[in-house]
Amino acid sequence: MQTKYRNKLITTVGVLVVGLMLTNCGKRAEPPQGGTPEVATVTISTQQVVLTTELPGRTSAYRIAEIRPQVSGIIQKRLFTEGADVKAGEVLYQIDPAPFQAALDNARGALGRAEANLPAVRLRFERYRDLLADKAVSQQEYDDATAAMKQVEADIQYWKATVESARINLEYTSVTAPISGRIGKSNVTEGALVTAHQPMALATIQQLDPIYVDVSQSTTEMLLLQRRLEEGRLKHDGKNQNKVKLILEDGTMYPLEGTSQFRDVTVDPTTGSVVLRAVFPNPKRVLLPGMFVRAVVKEGVNKQAVLIPQQAVSRDPKGNPITLIVDAESKVQQRMITTDRAIGDKWLVSSGLKPGDQVIVEGVQKVRPGASVKIVPFDAGRKESPEAVKTVQPATKAN
Repeated sequence: MQTKYRNKLITTVGVLVVGLMLTNCGKRAEPPQGGTPEVATVTISTQQVVLTTELPGRTSAYRIAEIRPQVSGIIQKRLFTEGADVKAGEVLYQIDPAPFQAALDNARGALGRAEANLPAVRLRFERYRDLLADKAVSQQEYDDATAAMKQVEADIQYWKATVESARINLEYTSVTAPISGRIGKSNVTEGALVTAHQPMALATIQQLDPIYVDVSQSTTEMLLLQRRLEEGRLKHDGKNQNKVKLILEDGTMYPLEGTSQFRDVTVDPTTGSVVLRAVFPNPKRVLLPGMFVRAVVKEGVNKQAVLIPQQAVSRDPKGNPITLIVDAESKVQQRMITTDRAIGDKWLVSSGLKPGDQVIVEGVQKVRPGASVKIVPFDAGRKESPEAVKTVQPATKAN
């Protein structure tokens, strides 16, 4: 019995040993990692950069005219197509002119009657004036002749003014466009009774070329910009300073540049912002009043800007931006930096780096502060692998 038990035990142990040997044979031995890690760096240098800011805004018509009647009457015709472009002076509505034509004819008739009386009255006045010198007529008769002539002359002036007023009212029966632009829908139809200077507009004309863009800028940004200009960190971009670009609602860039007109002097108490107005050419009527847009406004020129690729910047556990550099001894150092804004695929760094620093762009995941590295050229056209995009660990504090 002991012999059988011993033989089974030996057989079991042998099977296990053979299995372990087969398992180890199936694995490939990995060579130990070693050597100096390679990192790709960029050398910091200053450059001139035009700084811009995007501000939200809305478009508004360059000119707006609400069409209202200046005389009362019945609309006979509507002479325009809704939504079409109209020219200044073009007739839009025709009000029934019959009563106004009658008033004009009546005034002209009264004027003619007054003018017909003037020659006889004037001759009588002249005769009495001559006879008064010879004492052939009394002073009272002369005064009556003088008053009669002046009254006829006054009547003529009155009826002339009445004729002119009637003529103007007759012209007002043709309601014309005061400006050129695109007219909207009509609020009245033929047969409608309208009154002079009524509150409801018959239609509205808007001039769309050019067109205004009103953008809002917070007073905080405005004060910060003024401080940068005063301290010399930003310079005006000469004639191009007032040029404005536009980003449409679908994210596309508007092809034509606009010009900044003015900054409002009143701060909106509800939003704490001021309005900047720019004017844009709009020949194809792409921009319509009320559209939401983003205006790219030039702040100025930074002649000593420091830019680094965004992939070279990471965050520490507190969310502060940091980057790794290679010092003169080819060792990694961690730098705390201050970023101003993103410009394309780069960060504008306002502090923490100086010209000549070697900033690590690729290979960050393989190194730690204090480690020795080997520098290789950075190829901006080659994207780093996904495994390389990791958060840089902060430097270990000394105990």
